[in-house]
Amino acid sequence: MSGRTVLVTGATGYIGGRLVPRLLDAGHTVRVLARDPGRLRDASWADAVEAVRGDLEVPGDVAHAVEGVEVVYHLVHAMAAGGDFAAAELAQARNVAAAARAAGVRRIVYLSGLHPEGERLSKHLASRVAVGEELLASGVPTIVLEAGIVIGSGSASFEMIRHLTEVLPYMPAPRWVRNFVQPIAVRDVLHYLVAAATVADDVHGSFDIGGPDVLRYGQTMNGYAVEAGLPQRPIAPLPVLTPWLASQWVNLVTPVPRAIAIPLIGSLLHDCVVAERRIDAIIPPPAEGLTGYRRAVRLALARERAGDIESSWRSASAAGAPADPLPSDPSWSGSTVFEDARERTTAAAPEAVWRVVEAIGGERGWYSVPLLWSIRGLADRLVGGVGLRRGRRDASTLREGDTVDWWRVERIERGRMLRLRAEMKVPGRAWIEFTVEPASDPTGGAHYRQRAVFLPSGLTGRLYWWSLVPAHHVIFEMMASRIVAVAAAEDDAA
Repeated sequence: MSGRTVLVTGATGYIGGRLVPRLLDAGHTVRVLARDPGRLRDASWADAVEAVRGDLEVPGDVAHAVEGVEVVYHLVHAMAAGGDFAAAELAQARNVAAAARAAGVRRIVYLSGLHPEGERLSKHLASRVAVGEELLASGVPTIVLEAGIVIGSGSASFEMIRHLTEVLPYMPAPRWVRNFVQPIAVRDVLHYLVAAATVADDVHGSFDIGGPDVLRYGQTMNGYAVEAGLPQRPIAPLPVLTPWLASQWVNLVTPVPRAIAIPLIGSLLHDCVVAERRIDAIIPPPAEGLTGYRRAVRLALARERAGDIESSWRSASAAGAPADPLPSDPSWSGSTVFEDARERTTAAAPEAVWRVVEAIGGERGWYSVPLLWSIRGLADRLVGGVGLRRGRRDASTLREGDTVDWWRVERIERGRMLRLRAEMKVPGRAWIEFTVEPASDPTGGAHYRQRAVFLPSGLTGRLYWWSLVPAHHVIFEMMASRIVAVAAAEDDAA
């Protein structure tokens, strides 16, 4: 069957970012809808798709995006945004359903979650079910694929299993660690999603998908331990550990922030296994068979160790984090703005300084007082922020939209400028910007500029900045000095 014109919502997300190149490889023409298409600029497939700016909560934007489209992939989930994510997800689904029906779209495809019938569901799972029902009632042939926990490099479920297992030699755990789950490898999820674009037009309904293994959730942790070369962990179910308390624990010991941990854990309160295999008659399993859990873990670990992570849950914006870009300097007139600016000139080549700048954060750290950064990261986690454990997608290369610990790459001009926007919990909006340019000295070298910018919110924001001025002086002064020193050392060694 010839390729179709498809629209992908959520292309900056974990599944969407992996689906787009596979749709292109299958011969489809791909359009993506994004509030900020700039976040797609560095994707390997960016030049091969049509990017449309728009918001799923604006009906006109959705109507424009679906014009001339045959298949719509609805892959947006709002749980990371916090607040009433269920209402936001339902409103978006209604707009997609109405626009698809009006535009004569041939197929809607939605990725939902496995869930038991007849039980009271968590808010997270109930929202997935409600969205699926809204799309199924659209009048457009719809396939809702219901998957359990997805295992792949960069998935939130995998990161939660990984870090809980690696950090804790002994795991006090809620009773739901004895519940049954049916994990599915991300490669198999993508197999079903790609194939759904070309199924017969009369196919309509919800279909369970899952891998070949049914495990207790505790077994997924110890299965990870075996593949990671760790001792298996004793697990002691505790009846007093409520889902809310468990999410706080996950928030503290894993990179997964509270806003994502709470709905993920809520979905583990049930046995989530495949109840039917009707999908096999419509989309056969991959030719090599479905991927077992341990092999999926092995593949994910290999990808992470190689730094080859296509997409990550980290792409989701942190709950409550500002999304507005850094205002231009003239727009600050009449506003309160705090800055901390540092400059250095070094004999190191600009390319050497840039390599250090682009690799900042994650395992390499921030080149200044690690203890203070750790304390600030822990404080952020305690109030539900992302903290420092979120890390980076890639150890040496950044692209717009990537996360770097509690920052997000707002803008990058490779070789010259990197701007990071804070997603930690602060009473205001914060950025840090690094600039590297050739030195004016004819003998060569580089000129390095660094500035932290803070737009406070009310008196609390001002007091926050003033209270940190002494710490900032130490942190930012050391950061500037050490970045150029490390660049010089690495340049000399090259």
